[in-house]
Amino acid sequence: MKKQKNHPNFVLLANISLLLILGFAILTGVSITVSQKITGNSFYYLIHQMLFGYIPGIILGFIAYKINLNYLKKLCLPAILAVIVLMVLVFLPKIGVFIGGARRWVALGPIVIQPSELLKLAFIIYLSAWLTKHKEQDKKGFRVLLPFIVILGIVCGLLIKQPDIGTLVSIAAITMSMYFCAGTPLWQTGLLILGGVGVLGILIKIAPYRLNRLLVFLRPDAQPLGVGYQVKQALIAVGSGAIMGQGLGLSVQKAGFLPEPMTDSIFAVFAEEAGFIGSLILISLFLVFAWQGLKVAKQSSDIFFKLMAVGITIWITAQALINIGAMMGILPLTGIPLPLVSYGSSHLVVELIAIGILLNISKYAKKIF
Repeated sequence: MKKQKNHPNFVLLANISLLLILGFAILTGVSITVSQKITGNSFYYLIHQMLFGYIPGIILGFIAYKINLNYLKKLCLPAILAVIVLMVLVFLPKIGVFIGGARRWVALGPIVIQPSELLKLAFIIYLSAWLTKHKEQDKKGFRVLLPFIVILGIVCGLLIKQPDIGTLVSIAAITMSMYFCAGTPLWQTGLLILGGVGVLGILIKIAPYRLNRLLVFLRPDAQPLGVGYQVKQALIAVGSGAIMGQGLGLSVQKAGFLPEPMTDSIFAVFAEEAGFIGSLILISLFLVFAWQGLKVAKQSSDIFFKLMAVGITIWITAQALINIGAMMGILPLTGIPLPLVSYGSSHLVVELIAIGILLNISKYAKKIF
């Protein structure tokens, strides 16, 4: 490993800090109303997010920032195997938690975790190490592509079984980007994309409700009280914000009209309260994160570091744009949380660890002016 730089990418660090501060402010405003209505304690959900999300996430993120990144190569295989075991445990009685027609959570005593969130980071680290190792092995043939498809197939199969199509979409975006950036032939990436489209067609065929989500995306007025209800209410919230917004804490939709106001729909609530200006600021912060994250990847001479930086950047940026796009009616609903903003300790802790790794990588990035 090269001699460590004294400091990380300061622009990236400042950008992430602003995202965390703004995300905390957004969640505070939304959670107080919802928490009071459901629990009778205005700060119940906020305190829970602090204790199980922000505090452990920042601590673990700092450790990830300080750790020798080469250790991740040694830990990647046991880490991905452990996460796969957790992904299987969600289907076991008394351990797996069944909510809303899906098995995505594991109860380990008083702690409930979502293994698919751990999967995103573990898979990025594993693929980075695996692609680095096999980068020079017959890149023109199938000796790299076929094992890659097997690995991806196992992970996707577990996600489909839960089902968790939102995470499946995230994993697809991450893996395609990393596989392309590893220097593999373009035709192989194209073949993977075609395969992904084929799998999507099969998923729609075996579960028609997924087609309904696509149709609602195209015509949100078709079923305003059915599957189109969340899209319709989200559009009302976003439209009500106008230019300057209704004022922080003054959202009407979060009071019971908009489903999942603290998680999937939190951007719509923020857009109602902060308007176009506030929404533009939040979206700009995610775009700056993408710019700086990919800059770190470009400046990294180590292929393992480069691929991890690409994976982490694409994961958080794509997930943010998919969530925001769904709330604005330009993308189908997927149930993906808004990174660093939505309520949920599992995704927040893992995102902060990933950001710690990205800042760690930036210390070794070769500065290019």
